[in-house]
Amino acid sequence: MPADSFHFPSLVWDWPIAIYLFLLGISAGSVTFAVLLKQKVLGDKASQSGVLKATAILGPASVVLGLLILIFHLSRPWTFWKLMFHYQFDSVMSMGVMLFQVYMAVLFVWLGGVFASELAWLRERLLPGRFGWVDGLLARIPGFDKIVEPLLLLLAVLLGAYTGFLLSALKSYPMLNNPVLPVLFLVSGLSSGVASCILVSTTLFKTRAHSDEIQFLHRFETPLVLIEALLLLCFFTGLWFGDGQKMVALISAIGGGFWSQVFWFGVVGVGLIAPLLLGRLLPGHGRGKLLLICGCSLTGILLLRYFILYAGQMTVA
Repeated sequence: MPADSFHFPSLVWDWPIAIYLFLLGISAGSVTFAVLLKQKVLGDKASQSGVLKATAILGPASVVLGLLILIFHLSRPWTFWKLMFHYQFDSVMSMGVMLFQVYMAVLFVWLGGVFASELAWLRERLLPGRFGWVDGLLARIPGFDKIVEPLLLLLAVLLGAYTGFLLSALKSYPMLNNPVLPVLFLVSGLSSGVASCILVSTTLFKTRAHSDEIQFLHRFETPLVLIEALLLLCFFTGLWFGDGQKMVALISAIGGGFWSQVFWFGVVGVGLIAPLLLGRLLPGHGRGKLLLICGCSLTGILLLRYFILYAGQMTVA
């Protein structure tokens, strides 16, 4: 690997940002499909679902871990609280922090309603005879699902798109200043959410590969991969028909070198082609097949974040 692939003069944001964007996509994607799964398949049995239990971990934990990475990446991490309470409406980063706060609040309310009986049992075990009023509040939340669930879906979609808006705000980089980027990151984030939910629910919560909930998620994998491939084509087509520096950015990104190999072999080969081929060539719908496909998808999506971040900063307007 060339020494300058991760270190070059025009680099502003480095690898922690790629992981941060990847984790936010997982949270947005897992929550989006968990809400749809509850509405379309599970209904009142949602609290028994391994996918919903996986989302209860993935949804909040991915955001918290991503924010911790971002905080410790700051030059003065002890001042992070200023970002949490001092909003700047002309800053994409500040608007993102506001979005996180609203998203997390609504997510915890929704999860509290889904797992109300389980939380009541846990409270009684840990704090017997105390805070019983909390059980009553949680039990009332499902009555507001017609408001909470559409709002949570909207916030999850905004979070997934925000990961692309954050990079597209870097206007001095022709490759990143691209209107397709938010949609591309949203779709790839949805794909990572599906893959993560399947991985966690089948391994940690022993959900059967042939269950209705896993098959519901699995139906979205191929369409999302195809849409992601189409958006990548649109992304690079926009660079091809752009001005001189956009063409330079395109050639620099996929025309040769380390990041070009990451794109062709990692993003396209492992992340797009491999899941499609494995889905067609491997027999059955067993757990091993699902885990392999999901592993390839997540690897490709993480490499996509790295590729866009680093290759996008190699060319300056």
